[in-house]
Amino acid sequence: MKLGLHYWNFSTPAEPELIAPTLAQTARIAEDAGMSSFTPMDHYFQMRYRGGSANEPMLEGYTTLGYVAALTTRMTLGLMVTGVMYRHPGLLAKIVTTLDVLSGGRAQFGVGASWYEREQRGLGVPVVPMAERFERLEETIQVCLQMWSDDDGPYQGRHYQLEETLCVPAPLGRPRPPIMIGGGGEKKTLRLVARYGDACNLFATGPDEVAHKLGVLRAHCDAEGRDYDAIEKTVMFSRPVLEQTDVFLAEAEEYARLGVGEIQVLPDRHPVEFTTQVAERVVPRVAAIG
Repeated sequence: MKLGLHYWNFSTPAEPELIAPTLAQTARIAEDAGMSSFTPMDHYFQMRYRGGSANEPMLEGYTTLGYVAALTTRMTLGLMVTGVMYRHPGLLAKIVTTLDVLSGGRAQFGVGASWYEREQRGLGVPVVPMAERFERLEETIQVCLQMWSDDDGPYQGRHYQLEETLCVPAPLGRPRPPIMIGGGGEKKTLRLVARYGDACNLFATGPDEVAHKLGVLRAHCDAEGRDYDAIEKTVMFSRPVLEQTDVFLAEAEEYARLGVGEIQVLPDRHPVEFTTQVAERVVPRVAAIG
């Protein structure tokens, strides 16, 4: 079992001039401890989560990852997950490629249908119906796959049309950056995982619920002719880890039995303090889970 760090909050410490050094120190501690991945959110306004508000600091995700890439050498880097409405897919493929090249092949392309309408309306991002968001999500994945292939010809979709899918340099990751599709929607999201995903990310809502979602994914894989075991399964654990470490570890063992290979944890206090304690108290015990 692997452990990833989901860096979701830039409000601690509160001083803007301390955001960068805190981020840097946290990323170095996580990597030195053997944590497997580092993932910011893809938001522009902080969500109302655990008492948060839109007035709190929030950094653009791919710029943040470029900074972290320069400070680390091993961890996988990606957004959890890229909102499909925030960047044109042709440009998005170049952004992810840039991260991959500059990080030495460590980029992961996390992507989802996006949903936070307040920031979209606030910043002038088009707000479209849910069905269209999923159509755009599938086309975005198709565009990225084509740009990361030998085919640099046109792409003609319902929502996106590209005359040239040229992407030079190509990503360093082979055969391309892995695609992680986030979300547990049973009719659309998990079907897209079965069709295109190298990995999925589900909320760690409990072993029974995760087992159900993975059963749905397996059925979609059967329908798509896809090898279910070839897809990496990951979960996001949003509850406090340090306050109830034994409870977390017991649940992690249940997820491992379901085939989950990575759990992302969220700091619930100063990120340096959180990551230091996780490195000491949690990482070795998670690594021992088969």
